[in-house]
Amino acid sequence: MSEVRIAAEPRTEFGKGASRRVRRAGKVPAVLYGHGTEPRHLNLPGHELMLALKTPNVLIRLDGVDKDNLALPKSVQRDAIKGFLEHVDLLVVSKGEKVEVEIPVHLTGEVQAPGVLTQELVTVAVEAEATHIPEGVDFDVEGLEVGTTKTAADLKLPAGTVLVSDPETILLTVSAPRVSDEPETSEEAAEGEAEETAAE
Repeated sequence: MSEVRIAAEPRTEFGKGASRRVRRAGKVPAVLYGHGTEPRHLNLPGHELMLALKTPNVLIRLDGVDKDNLALPKSVQRDAIKGFLEHVDLLVVSKGEKVEVEIPVHLTGEVQAPGVLTQELVTVAVEAEATHIPEGVDFDVEGLEVGTTKTAADLKLPAGTVLVSDPETILLTVSAPRVSDEPETSEEAAEGEAEETAAE
């Protein structure tokens, strides 16, 4: 589990105007909460935060926060058009603490021809120790045949990680390829019309 150190500074100005000024300065407004503490309002460096958030469930060590400075991103708001970070909610965590998170499911291998693989579940909810959250879980589909269905219960999670999602949730299916009816060619259609005319 990766841990990234990011410098944090207290946020003293609030409101839309203040948030815009923070973003223009290359920083992102954030709120740190959890463990029964009062929510703390922070400004975080935008570039470093953006890089950190590329790792699912990244642990962020907040330099400049005196206590409870280890956190997980819980809610990330981005600009709908430009995609830049607008706001981040961070949850305080500690070593040994169990947390519930979503982790991505990666499929590997190839199903048996002519099967068509459909992945129904791209993330799965799990409970794991806060400092040992898996970055994802792999599932090997090599050789699966048409008609195969797998569920979340078939995932092999790392030791210490417990499935929270419904185990009966469909993970993937392997189906037969769709066969479309061959469209009638114009030549065949013309022949058919000629035969009907002759019959009259």
